Amino acid sequence: MKKAIWPMNLCALACWTAMAVMLVSGVGCAKREKITEFEQLKDKEFAVPSGTVADQLVLSRFPDAKFKYFNTVLDCCIAVKSGKADAAAYDEPILRGIAAQTPGLRVMSEMITVDQYGFAVRPDESRLKEAMDAVISEARADGTYDEMMRRWLPEEGAPAAMPEFSLDGSNGTLRFGTSAVTEPFSFVDKDRNVVGLDIEFAQRIAQRLGMDLEIVNMEFGGMIPALISGKVDIIGACITITPERAERVLFSEPYYTGGIAALVRE
Repeated sequence: MKKAIWPMNLCALACWTAMAVMLVSGVGCAKREKITEFEQLKDKEFAVPSGTVADQLVLSRFPDAKFKYFNTVLDCCIAVKSGKADAAAYDEPILRGIAAQTPGLRVMSEMITVDQYGFAVRPDESRLKEAMDAVISEARADGTYDEMMRRWLPEEGAPAAMPEFSLDGSNGTLRFGTSAVTEPFSFVDKDRNVVGLDIEFAQRIAQRLGMDLEIVNMEFGGMIPALISGKVDIIGACITITPERAERVLFSEPYYTGGIAALVRE
């Protein structure tokens, strides 16, 4: 679903921290109807990030919905917390991560739209697709996937630290393209390292292939062109699998079921 997104810098990180304090404090709360049932959203006012298709996706489910537009998804959540909007609409795992760190906000269990997320390689890279699919399948079978979900999408609090991997690099370097503004899938931690669920999967894929791993951080919209041009070998950052994208790239098996969700006040 993502549109134009830019890599996080120190200024953005500072702004995130300041806004998080505002979220927790609930500054400027206004009275709105308490949302307890999904169908209550049918004519409510949604906060959505400018430059995305979140509003169109909401309208596909709720034609009478109204909208307010904000610069970031975090601004949208602040608007809900402060009573300036009834709900925020955006990718479920990103809203889920914000809600886990913000008392008084929750993500509704029913989805507005449902999407599958995957990694992508060039159409002629069947070897890499096989490696991606094998890592995903084995992680689901042996409990590793559940462990990763607890690490990156905890019920409460911030994501845990990235586990350490031993990569020998005997078969070269795997270049992984990502957009590190999609927490908890790909983001910059306090030590300025790019981490997240997608990055851990990339580490596991590189380990399986006997390769070292190079993380290439870029704008979200530049990932598929970078992949097709050969600047990177795999891309991943909360990427929705769509028929249009599948005409240009070769997707892995889905590793997460998400979509557009609604975040509301408790």
